[in-house]
Amino acid sequence: MKTKLLTIALLSATMNSNVFANEAISANVEEARNLVKMFGGQLKPELQKAMKSGGPVSAVEFCHARAPEIAQTVAEKSGWKVNRVSLKPRGATASPDAWETEVLKRFDAEKTAGVEVKTMEFSEVVHDGAKTTFRYMKPLGTAEVCLVCHGTNLTEPVRQAIAKYYPQDQAMGFNKGDIRGAFSFSKAVN
Repeated sequence: MKTKLLTIALLSATMNSNVFANEAISANVEEARNLVKMFGGQLKPELQKAMKSGGPVSAVEFCHARAPEIAQTVAEKSGWKVNRVSLKPRGATASPDAWETEVLKRFDAEKTAGVEVKTMEFSEVVHDGAKTTFRYMKPLGTAEVCLVCHGTNLTEPVRQAIAKYYPQDQAMGFNKGDIRGAFSFSKAVN
C-alpha cells in the first residue's frame, strides 16, 4: 500500500512539474514573440525612414549605427540577450554560435520543404552544466526592398558603404523569399 501511494505521489509530482515546465516554456515563447515585435517594430520604420531620406547608403549607415543600439535597448528593457544572426553574416555580432547555426539550417530545410518563412520559429531550453538557458529564434525573410543591400545587383555606392562599415560582409547574394538570417533571443532560466 505504501509503495502504491509513493508511486502515485511521484507520478503526481512529475505531472505537476511537467505542467509547470510547459507553462514556463509557453510564457517564454510568448515573451520572445513580443520581443520580435518590439525589436522589428522599432527597427523597420527607422530603416524605412533612413532609406526614404537618404537612399540605400543611408540605410547601410543606419544599420551599422542604430540597429545595435535598438537591440541593446530591447535587451536592457527585457532582460533577454537580443541579436540577429545569419549563415552569411554582415556585422561582427551576426555570426551564429553552434546552436544558432543548427536552427538556421533547420529553417532552410523547412523552407525547402515548403513551410512559409513567416510561420517558422524555434525554441528550446538548453542545459550547459549548471547553466540553463531558454533560446528562441525567428527567421528573417528577404523582401524585395532588402535586395537593394542584400541582393545580387548592388550599386557601387552601396557596395562601398558596406565595405566601409562591414569589411567582413558575407550578407549579399540573396533572392526574394530567402531566409537572410534570424532574430535570436535567449535568457537564463532557473
